[in-house]
Amino acid sequence: MSMGWSIFWNSVQTAQTGENGMKIALIAHDQKKEEMVAFATAYAPVLANHELYATGTTGLRIQEATGLPVHRFQSGPYGGDQEIGAMIARNEMDLVIFFRDPLTAQPHEPDISALMRLCDVYAVPLATNIGTAELLIRALERGDLAWRSIVRGQTKGGEESKTER
Repeated sequence: MSMGWSIFWNSVQTAQTGENGMKIALIAHDQKKEEMVAFATAYAPVLANHELYATGTTGLRIQEATGLPVHRFQSGPYGGDQEIGAMIARNEMDLVIFFRDPLTAQPHEPDISALMRLCDVYAVPLATNIGTAELLIRALERGDLAWRSIVRGQTKGGEESKTER
């Protein structure tokens, strides 16, 4: 293993996710809200170690069901997806779990596409269904996503983020 890779790997292995853990966005379309609440309830012990963000109604339902604190944004059609997207663009979001309803047309579909694009641009793990969400939450539980704390400390160009200094 090269010296550079060794230093990077050691940094990943010892990375701290911050005082409040990772920043996780939880979003669900109307037809998927019950599934999101069940998911958050099942994984509440894992989610409790992290900072949770959600769109309006989804966040309220998660709070009521789990007792976990959730930073709530506007509902998706009123800009909530864009608020989460702004956090991604500032490199302030580590994981997005978005239970989409692919069978129902959404009035804010361009916002949804933009959010998913930002996850790709900034290498933010994104789950859009329960199967992928469970894989990511188990990876989170094992510490497999600790590399995000290193990425979070850098801007798009690889320089140290001014907000993280």
